[in-house]
Parts: sequence; structure tokens; C-alpha cells
Amino acid sequence: MYDKLKKIVEAYHVLEEKLADPNIVSDQAQYTKLAKEHSSQKEIFEAANDYISASDQLKSAKEMLKIENDDELKTLAQEEISDLELKLFALEDEIKIMLLPKDPNDSKDIIVEIRKAAGGDEAGIFAGDLYKMYTRFADEKGWKVQTINSSPCEQGGFNQIEFKVLGQDVYSVMKYESGVHRVQRVPKTESQGRIHTSTATVAVMPEADEVDVDIKQDEIRIDVFRAGGPGGQCVNTTDSAVRITHLPTGLVVQSQDQKSQIQNREVAMQVLRSRLYQLKLEAQQKELGDERRSQIGHGDRSEKIRTYNEPQDRVTDHRIGFSDTYSGVLLGSNLYKVIENLAAADKAKQIELAAQG
Repeated sequence: MYDKLKKIVEAYHVLEEKLADPNIVSDQAQYTKLAKEHSSQKEIFEAANDYISASDQLKSAKEMLKIENDDELKTLAQEEISDLELKLFALEDEIKIMLLPKDPNDSKDIIVEIRKAAGGDEAGIFAGDLYKMYTRFADEKGWKVQTINSSPCEQGGFNQIEFKVLGQDVYSVMKYESGVHRVQRVPKTESQGRIHTSTATVAVMPEADEVDVDIKQDEIRIDVFRAGGPGGQCVNTTDSAVRITHLPTGLVVQSQDQKSQIQNREVAMQVLRSRLYQLKLEAQQKELGDERRSQIGHGDRSEKIRTYNEPQDRVTDHRIGFSDTYSGVLLGSNLYKVIENLAAADKAKQIELAAQG
């Protein structure tokens, strides 16, 4: 492990040198990418430094013990050796976890798409509640939310809403939210007090850049149209909305919530790249085989992952059986508890798979 950690420290220093290179500093895209990598490697770099330093101290202490004749100094050296061996043992366990293969997309920003599914108007209201839950969570994390495109329901909520979340390691946290979310409650539209079951789907996609996905101009068709719904003068009176069709796959994306056609086109291209990247990731997952994949699902919008039960004041994540309160998760600020338990279960599964070789 010592030699492997030395290489990690050396690679980190090389990264620091690159970040100080004027040619890289002037290339915003490359600099941002390297800066994120630098940030993501900081924890393992510091742990590696601690391990190397403790190992060197242990070596020196053992050499001193061999040549020292003074009993008192020998006792001190032996105590230092014991302390250092305990420290190295603990560090080794921590580092083994840090060295597990990381999702290369964990540091990326994300694009989230929430759609109403079964349940009519109540499903749309529930989609709106999920959107509020995520924006609240993003505020708590210090992340920024940008709406890309939305289709409001007359009774409240959304038929569909797409938004971008920007911040530190957003995908690493939010990737567990993809799937079918189910709510059981008495809808606002229900006059007889009956409990209804409704669903909404959530798709969380890592934001892809041009390096991840290359889209050729002859592969897309761009249409512009007048944006609908509430908005300012520019939004409702000019052809500012943009729809892009990716001809090879048939994927269609659109953006109408930005102030200009240029901004809408740029955002729509971001969404298209991310959707194509998501298709690529899903294909790679299938190639891995079930036995090598984590059992904590993320990325599949068809998987029922969570139920929000208002009468019983309970939210249950079906992948790990973890429960919290409805008022705490959907209406409050306890989503982090669910996600922390999902991440811990995912990490445990990775360790298990690594141990199996």
C-alpha cells in the first residue's frame, strides 16, 4: 500500500502543477475539470500523506529500538511504535474504502426531470411536491437550481418539469433519486376523503459536456416556437422557445424558460447531451452484468423506489427498507437521512463486491 499511496501523492502534486499552468488557466473548460478532480482527490491525498508519514516514523522508531541501550528511551520508543501501528491500522481501513472505484460522474452537476405518472391531477400535484422537496434540499446544501423547462398542471404541480442543479458533488448525492416515487394520501381534489395512490417518475442525469458526448450538426433538427405559460414580455411575445430533435435516436428536448432563444438553445443542447450520455451509461451498466452491479439501484426510472404515506406519516425507501416520517421527508428537511442511508448501503455493497474479487 505504501508504494501505491506514494504514487497518489505524486499524482496530486502533478495536478497542482497543471492548475498553475497559464495555458490551462486560460482554458476555462479544462481548468474547471481539473479543479473538480483536484477537489475530489484532496481527501485521499491527505490520508495518503498521513499514512506515509506514520509509516516513516514507525520505521525510524523500530531502528531506534534496535540500537538504543537506554531502558527509558527504549520504553518510549516501544510506546511510539504501538501508537503508530494502531494509527496505521485505522488509516489502512479508511484508505481501503477511499480507494474503492468511484463513479466518474460523482462530481458532475445534474439535470433532473420529474414527470407525473399514474393518478391524474393528484400525480401532477405530487410531482410539484417532489420538486419543492428537491429545491429545499438543494438550498440546504448550498446548491443552485435553474429551471430548464416546465409544463404546469391546472390543479397545481406539473405534468413535467426539468431543472438543473449546480454545486459540489451533486450527482454523488442525488443519483439515488432516479425511479418511481409513489404517494398515498387524500388528494386536495378528493371530496369524500378517500386515500388515493399516485406516482411520479424522477430521472437524475449527470450533466454531460462536449467531451462526454459529441453531437454533429447534421444529427439534429432545431425548431423555434413561442413560449407558453406565465412569463415576461420576451417569453410570451417572441419565438424564444427551442425544440431540438436528435435524428439518430429520436430524442426530443425543449427549453422555453430562459430569456432568449440563444439561452434556450444552449440549455436544450445541455439536456440533449445529458440524455444521450445517460443512454450510454445505461448500456455500460447492462454490459457489467447483474453480479457486478450494486444492488442499490439508481438511474432506472422504471424502478419503484419509495413510498410516501401521509396517513401513517411514513416514507419508506424500498431498496434498503429505511423509513422516516412523511412530514420530515416530503414536507420537511429529512431527505438527507434517506440519502445518507442509501449511500452507506451502496458503499457496503461495493466493499462486499471488492472482497469477492
